[in-house]
Amino acid sequence: MRRLIWWHARLLPAIVGGRDLQAVLRYTDVRPDPAFAGMPAEAIAGWVMAATRKPWLMRKRRCLRQGLLGMRFMRLAGHDPELHFGIDRRSLAGPTVAAHCWVVLAGRPVLNDILEDMEPLHVWRPT
Repeated sequence: MRRLIWWHARLLPAIVGGRDLQAVLRYTDVRPDPAFAGMPAEAIAGWVMAATRKPWLMRKRRCLRQGLLGMRFMRLAGHDPELHFGIDRRSLAGPTVAAHCWVVLAGRPVLNDILEDMEPLHVWRPT
């Protein structure tokens, strides 16, 4: 699975580039696959972090890349994660908005931390 995550990390900018958020989130809407059953969420999170350590593209959206990959592969492994989005309200007055996303499983973050200044904005749960 580690290699598959690495390949998806490299291809993700092409897969989601130029698409609206709803289309981007559909990338995570997959059914469990018996080939991935039993993979621990923590191992998947570690592989995602390793695969996205030095991104070629999407450098300013690293947490989004990690969140999308983590959601997809955790769902393939049979887990039921959520992708949380937050925004730093103080950044609304500036030229760019600061946002962040993280993956939560069973009520606790498993991929990316909840940043202190982030105001929760949206939770994505694939159908």
